[in-house]
Amino acid sequence: MGRFLRKGVLFTLLFAGLVAPAAADPLLMFLLSIARQMVETHAARPQGARTPEVMRELPPVYPGTSVEPEHLRRLIDDSFLYLSDAQRRQIFDSLNAGLSDPKNAAVRGAMIEYFADTAMAVRAAQLRLSRMSWPEKERLAGEFKREIASLSSEDQAELGKLLRSGLLPVPNDLNQLLLATFDAR
Repeated sequence: MGRFLRKGVLFTLLFAGLVAPAAADPLLMFLLSIARQMVETHAARPQGARTPEVMRELPPVYPGTSVEPEHLRRLIDDSFLYLSDAQRRQIFDSLNAGLSDPKNAAVRGAMIEYFADTAMAVRAAQLRLSRMSWPEKERLAGEFKREIASLSSEDQAELGKLLRSGLLPVPNDLNQLLLATFDAR
């Protein structure tokens, strides 16, 4: 499930960049650049890499920072509302393990900043999408239909799974519209 969840977040960010540049919102273009970075990071990760197990006791703050684990937990809960409690807990556990790893001491602050920026950008994209009018959502679905044609069959299959599972951070009505567009291709 963790691999599927990571792919869900990745495809969400990729999807946000599927809008044609002329019509794209700067936020969506920003999300595309984040998606590219995530793809590169994911590609560099060993195939068999597993999410580290949860630490039993949380530190009061992450060493070398003033950030408390509970602050990150709240950020995850506030930014990824569309995910279940278990899925949000899985994100926290993975992030916490990375931040608690002594090998990451030199980049701990940058990791926290990057994650916080990404979480806030995902939340902002969710809010923007939820405020779109129906004609705007239909226009977005039209762009989506043109763009999925350029994806490999494997990526199309993954995207279909994500739409069906509801892991993309889009409003339910938009998810249903995108799924109908996907199935009609």
